[in-house]
Amino acid sequence: MVCSAQKIASMRQIVFLSSSFWYFLVGCLSCTQQPAETRLPYYNTPDFSPIFLDSRQDVFQKIPHTIGNFSFTDQNGATVTQKSIEGKIHVADFFFTSCGTICPKMTRHMQLIEKAFPNDDHVILLSYSVTPWIDSVARLKTYSQTNGIHSKNWHLLTGKKSEIYQLARQSYFAEEELGFSKDSTNFLHTEHFLLVDSQKRIRGIYNGTLELDMQQLIADIRALKKETD
Repeated sequence: MVCSAQKIASMRQIVFLSSSFWYFLVGCLSCTQQPAETRLPYYNTPDFSPIFLDSRQDVFQKIPHTIGNFSFTDQNGATVTQKSIEGKIHVADFFFTSCGTICPKMTRHMQLIEKAFPNDDHVILLSYSVTPWIDSVARLKTYSQTNGIHSKNWHLLTGKKSEIYQLARQSYFAEEELGFSKDSTNFLHTEHFLLVDSQKRIRGIYNGTLELDMQQLIADIRALKKETD
């Protein structure tokens, strides 16, 4: 069990280091060969290998993966579906209200995103509960009030466990390729924040426990907003 945990941790470190390398490389190229507007990579597979495209016309052909359809209920009792994020940038994470380890820090860091884009209807935050059988609408409401979550664009979501877990692992690649060997009986717990563009394609993965990654996430959201302007 310890060896498995160490292996997973090592794989995640490789993903984040790889992402950091690509950001560094793109930054260097932008100073020499690239135009002023540098696009973010796309992530099409669970191993999070970045794909850089020169033209938006290539997206539909080369990046088939998008976030799948869903329907869940938020802390206010409202139904949130894939239509709620159409044409909008969104950030997704996975948490549970009784988590006393990484989740409180992830919630505080998601608040940095909220504060960076106050009342921006084009930026949606989705926090999916991984213990939906515990996290009822009422419990999510209490959690949002306790943590000062007031934005109309930040949805704490609950619903059917199997549907949340399938969406997390197969649409968001929340646990990289490891998730495809698991089903809803295997507990889902990840520190990842996923950035998804207005066409429901994954454009970034970040460690939700690191404030430095949040600053990069904020910068990347601003870059996506320029893409869609």
